[in-house]
Amino acid sequence: MLDGLSLEIAAGTSLSLLGPNGAGKTTLLRILATLARPTSGRVEVNGLDARGRDQIAIRARIGVISHQTFLYDGLTARENLLFFARQYGVPDARGRAEGLLREFGLWERRDDRVGTFSRGMQQRLTIARAILHEPEILFLDEPFTGLDPAASRLLRALFERLRGSGRTLVMTTHSVAEGLALGDRWAILAGGVLADGGACRELTPAALEARYFEVLETAHGSAPAGARA
Repeated sequence: MLDGLSLEIAAGTSLSLLGPNGAGKTTLLRILATLARPTSGRVEVNGLDARGRDQIAIRARIGVISHQTFLYDGLTARENLLFFARQYGVPDARGRAEGLLREFGLWERRDDRVGTFSRGMQQRLTIARAILHEPEILFLDEPFTGLDPAASRLLRALFERLRGSGRTLVMTTHSVAEGLALGDRWAILAGGVLADGGACRELTPAALEARYFEVLETAHGSAPAGARA
């Protein structure tokens, strides 16, 4: 549960959200992605109201990678991507879908049903689904979970490419080193509160790890709700 959290993410920024299980990381991403409604407060994504009539417009501008794949087990990998590409009005849906299947090493399994895929293969297809329509903002909830080393390399390369293109990326992770390497800014959630945050370039992995555990030991119930990441 989030508690009076105040957070502003600048366009084109890559933010790494750190925190233990139950800190509110997934809840925050679900609210920003219009998958859950907050009980109070204001939520805007690119100036659009995430709690009201702008939800459909927001969904056209974002991509989501979460623990839920949003894939259809009874459809093949190619059919899944074609379905979502058409939902988003992607030009040359077939070409875009087939290009991503090749990029993520799924071409040989393109006509197999997703229900037969391993968790790692489903995660790769989930990433392809999330970027089909080239979203302005990408929300990633522990995206490296379940990926094999080759797929992890692909995702890191994709992450860097998206960062270089000026897109906004918000990633939750349990890995301090990963968050520091892939983010422009970091923030720590503890007990539903934004407890600390800063620029990734200012800290080494060891320094951020020490800061992380210090925050977890001292910030529960006392962190400033308006701490800026």
